[in-house]
Amino acid sequence: MNNRVTEILKTKYPLIQAPMNWLTDSKLVSAVSNAGGLGSFGPNAGRDSLEQDSMTVMRNQIREAQRLTDNPFAMTVGLNPQGEDQTYAHKILTNALAENVKYFIVGGEPDASIYREIKDTGAILIARSYNPTPKEAKLQEQLGADIIVATGYDEGGVIPTKGNGTFTTIPRIVDAVSVPVMAAGGITDVRGIRAAAALGAEGFFIGSSFIVTKESRAAMNAKQKIIDSTVEDMVLVAPQQRSIRNAKMDELAKQFYDGSHDTFIKTRKMGGTKTAMLDGKLADGEISINTGIDQITDIPSVKQLIQRFMQDYQ
Repeated sequence: MNNRVTEILKTKYPLIQAPMNWLTDSKLVSAVSNAGGLGSFGPNAGRDSLEQDSMTVMRNQIREAQRLTDNPFAMTVGLNPQGEDQTYAHKILTNALAENVKYFIVGGEPDASIYREIKDTGAILIARSYNPTPKEAKLQEQLGADIIVATGYDEGGVIPTKGNGTFTTIPRIVDAVSVPVMAAGGITDVRGIRAAAALGAEGFFIGSSFIVTKESRAAMNAKQKIIDSTVEDMVLVAPQQRSIRNAKMDELAKQFYDGSHDTFIKTRKMGGTKTAMLDGKLADGEISINTGIDQITDIPSVKQLIQRFMQDYQ
């Protein structure tokens, strides 16, 4: 089957494992790449605390992934809002390029200098807006994006604030650009793959389902909590954040419902996804997952999960 995403990524399947911040490391990333997808490192991949030097850990993680797989994988570069300083993003790029990384997922509003720095090296640029619009997608394509990710409100992690669902977002972006578009948000089984493909997606950008794989570094009790929960167990705690319920998340949800504008900052002060999902302190932090949680029902290997998703691409 001809597929522009696999041609660009040099992978067997048109699938990228989403960065997922703290929950990625060389073991997960290499497992995805070895199974035919494109593994990707999140911003805090492999770190156990903020006290660890981020660039040292990042470079060590890249080297370990290169030892574990001969296949490509990606580094994530998160951008600040336009007009703000992008020094840290440039620092990530400089260090990743020094380790011969050739694939970059760039999150946020398109930044010409960052895009140029990537494209001038011949690397592949996968652009992912936090609130996708056709206008922004066209600019991403104009600045050199090889692939564009259409992310809908159904996703886990830091979610779009506009409220447009995945299956609203996909055709809007597909119709706006000529480069291939990948679907992201709420895809947890092959039915989601087929629905996204029917709307024009040529690839699939998946995070939540990889959290509960055997190779994931997420805490086992967090994996089990995800498996045992449904969408009815989730609450919106900020414009860009939802979580499985616990007492602290219920309180934040109430504050948000009552009009508080700082609940997202409060989730960051609690440690973000690290506290509950990496450290396993389920009562003390958020468990962020997509709205397809009902279809996440077991703990497969990465290879098994990818085969389930990609059964139409064998």
